Amino acid sequence: MKTITINVSEPTYRYYQRIAKQRDRKTSELIREAMEHFAPFLAEQRQSILLQPPVSVGKIIKPLSPKDDLLEEMLGPRQ
Repeated sequence: MKTITINVSEPTYRYYQRIAKQRDRKTSELIREAMEHFAPFLAEQRQSILLQPPVSVGKIIKPLSPKDDLLEEMLGPRQ
């Protein structure tokens, strides 16, 4: 195993310390585990959504009308 030095914010480190104490583990173990869990996501190749094949999500619940604004529905109410 390779020893490294990393810099993290104080709140992040305190968070890991608190969780480690609750689970009776070392803080370094939790950080190492988190890094190992996250590594595959870094390796994934990011693809455009346009390259994704279509997926069926079931039957149509309500047909869209020309007045429907899907963007507003996805973004939620304006503040």
